[in-house]
Amino acid sequence: MNRLEVTEKIISTKVAQDIKWADVAAKVGLSKEWVTAACLGQMTLDAAQAKTIGDIFGLTAEEQKWLQVVPYKGSLPTPVPTDPLIYRWYEVVSVYGSTIKELIHEEFGDGIMSAIDFSMDIQRQADPKGDRVNVVLSGKFLPYKQY
Repeated sequence: MNRLEVTEKIISTKVAQDIKWADVAAKVGLSKEWVTAACLGQMTLDAAQAKTIGDIFGLTAEEQKWLQVVPYKGSLPTPVPTDPLIYRWYEVVSVYGSTIKELIHEEFGDGIMSAIDFSMDIQRQADPKGDRVNVVLSGKFLPYKQY
């Protein structure tokens, strides 16, 4: 048994039972974005959260323990993503990354946007020309320290 096998079981059960991530998140009491990341093996759950996920997806006690292990984050299968949706995010960073960096530095100074003290919100935005994906990323600014 390993974390990847638990993730695959969660996904299989989700498909078989037509479970929605927003419904899972509501039961856990956190955002759909964070809970989905946790179920996909990118975040660590505490014991109570792992039990809730376990109850939803029919996980054993051993499988629930795997949800509490700190994962190897950012583990895409290839250096350049091949999945079209994920690749478009890679493309956004490739095309606009230097612009994002420049504008953040101009506004905040020399530092980074945290991906730890961070939140994300993904919503459908109705549009007569075709619905849009509205993604808001919010990370704490962390200035580089002088020492």
